[in-house]
Amino acid sequence: MPGGRFPLSVRRRAVPWERQRPTWREARPAVIAQALKRAQARPSGNWYVVGATRDVRADRPLARTVAAREVVVWRDAEGRLVAGPGVCPHLGAPLKDSPVRCGTLVCHWHGLALKGTPFAGWEPLPVHDDGVLVWVRLDDVGGETPLDAPVVPVRPALPGALSAVYVGVGTCEPEDVVANRLDPWHGAWFHPYSFVDLTVVEAPGTGSKEAEGEGEDGFAVDVSFKLAGRLVVPVRAVFTAPEPRTVVMHITEGEGQGSVVETHATPLGPDDQGRPRTAVVEAVVAASDRRGFAVARTMAPALRPLMRAAAGRLWRDDLAYAERRWHLRSTGRFPG
Repeated sequence: MPGGRFPLSVRRRAVPWERQRPTWREARPAVIAQALKRAQARPSGNWYVVGATRDVRADRPLARTVAAREVVVWRDAEGRLVAGPGVCPHLGAPLKDSPVRCGTLVCHWHGLALKGTPFAGWEPLPVHDDGVLVWVRLDDVGGETPLDAPVVPVRPALPGALSAVYVGVGTCEPEDVVANRLDPWHGAWFHPYSFVDLTVVEAPGTGSKEAEGEGEDGFAVDVSFKLAGRLVVPVRAVFTAPEPRTVVMHITEGEGQGSVVETHATPLGPDDQGRPRTAVVEAVVAASDRRGFAVARTMAPALRPLMRAAAGRLWRDDLAYAERRWHLRSTGRFPG
């Protein structure tokens, strides 16, 4: 992996898309299925990602439906994060449409005021803000032994990092999103506009310490991020699944070493046809020791929309992958 003064490389022997080395023999369905099974066996403590910390505004709650349960999150008068059911206990008004005034969520139907403590049949839910994402704990949904806090991946120190959060929704289940991320072999074939020269150098079961990633089996990948023409940024990335609904990509060598891309899958509930819907909440936390990165951080408000747009382009493809996987599974035709 390059680690010199300049992070860019020039592909001097660029291979056309159709002539790159096929990866279908290496992408063994059993390897992906076993990695998924191990991820599903890890504890989550019943924590679910709701959305981005930045989306918790002062004037209205952050709302999400998690496993068909309406949830609202806001900050009280002391600035503390609070969460609870999104259904008013009085006559069922949707609290997602109600305003927040001085830290109090005021139901817009009849004025029932919620300050984040138990009141009139409304009970708060455990909530956690990790600085990038907001989580809620739903013990009746998860059915696991509760944990005091969610399993948050190791990240760069936030004061020196640049972060952005993308949210998308697909017709699938969380396992389909996780399975997509546990198949790194599809990257250069399915996303040629972003990735080239991809090689999975380690996969679970090989015994490689590097692929195990702090005790978790993972996939180590050498890949180049495509910029323009033949200009690329080569890195090594390791994919691990620290809990059932999360897959994390850590940049372990090359430009942005220590940066992470976290993919969180949150079940929303069925659509009007009874099909499952899942939210993909992807957090990018980028870091670099290059002097120019400090300048980039000052431009964060302008860069975040670009980072979200890049994630959105990838997820238009990857949600199609996840949705196709669910469709085949639901009709008994999935070959994996």
